Amino acid sequence: MVTSLRLICLLKKFSFTLKEIFLTSILFYCTGITVKAQEEFVPPPAKLVTTMQFTVLTGGIIILHGTLDTFIDSLNFVLDTGSGGISMDSSTCQYYNFSTEPSDKLVRGIAGMKYVSFAKNHTLHLPGITVSDLDFHINNYEILSSAYGMKIDGIIGYSFFRRYVVFLDYDNQIMKVYTPGTIKYPRGGYLLKPQFSTLPMQFASIRDNRTIIGKFYLDTGAGLCLLMNDDFAHDSSVFKKKRKSYPTQAEGLGGKTDMQLSVVKELRIGPYRFRNVPAYVFNDEYGVTNYPVLGGLIGNDIWRRFNVFLNYPQQEIYIKPNNHFLDSFDYSYTGLGFYLIDGAITVTDVIKGSPAEKAGFEQGDIILGVGNNFSNNIQTYKVLLQNAKARINLVIMRKGQPIVIEMKIKSIL
Repeated sequence: MVTSLRLICLLKKFSFTLKEIFLTSILFYCTGITVKAQEEFVPPPAKLVTTMQFTVLTGGIIILHGTLDTFIDSLNFVLDTGSGGISMDSSTCQYYNFSTEPSDKLVRGIAGMKYVSFAKNHTLHLPGITVSDLDFHINNYEILSSAYGMKIDGIIGYSFFRRYVVFLDYDNQIMKVYTPGTIKYPRGGYLLKPQFSTLPMQFASIRDNRTIIGKFYLDTGAGLCLLMNDDFAHDSSVFKKKRKSYPTQAEGLGGKTDMQLSVVKELRIGPYRFRNVPAYVFNDEYGVTNYPVLGGLIGNDIWRRFNVFLNYPQQEIYIKPNNHFLDSFDYSYTGLGFYLIDGAITVTDVIKGSPAEKAGFEQGDIILGVGNNFSNNIQTYKVLLQNAKARINLVIMRKGQPIVIEMKIKSIL
């Protein structure tokens, strides 16, 4: 009897053990499938090629300094994710006597479109890196040079970005360039997965009259926060009915164009929200924003608030808030347009009904000083005039006579 009970117990124990073995084999079998599914080929780690300083102008515009071919002259280039190639100013091309080839390719800007010629097979030298076999399309950047107060020799866009991983550190005004490959982004940021053609396009939401989700170009070459196609703004009823707007102008390819300046209550990109964001609206006569596919563009007065990885090879953009994230926006409005012309900061536009007209400015006035600053630096003067609701004195020269004009700067908020 005892022997029979012991045999039954052994059989039960053996049965349980077989059950364990069966379940364990299933577990390992399934685990084997899972491990196989995780196998993938990955590119080698991205390697740092160079680190260089950059200059930031008003609106967050980035200026890089480099040379061309075997020439030693230091040239100024705008770093622009809104450019579908790489370009050179026509006067720079003429200065170096580069040969050009006409083409049937069109480039479009906010104020025009044109067929372009190319200066082919040139080499760009930036600090620590040489980029060869570049075909520059030729444009006239005289108006940009006058607006920025420095000679603009070209624009660096997609032809550069597609070859590298680029890190922009706005805190220290440093750009790092890496070879394409796997890269570990720092903690505390957010990974965007834009749609890429030659320009990155990202979904963002705008809230004012209501919340609208739209697709926008990410444009480091635009010195503003938000630019919207007026068809998008109208069709989507973006603005509240009582929202005020103010006539102004902006410059780009083809010259200057009229715009309206207003404010949207909120702009959201990924998890990041910005309140009361200045927004420009324009008639997109030349189809730059490609409405209804896109609603407009988000400029570098937003992107400069992040440190940014531009990873075109992997079609990723990683953003992490930096020390400028909480910087206040520029709500000032003067209606005064001025450019550096032949070394003099000259008034070219006075918007009707604007603070500039009410103060008595006239076209052709030469600005000698703003407040107590007489540096003749157009970037400095623009910053000093970004002081909404302030009264400020400007010293001008009109017909050979110095005049002091007081202007009250309006707030669009």
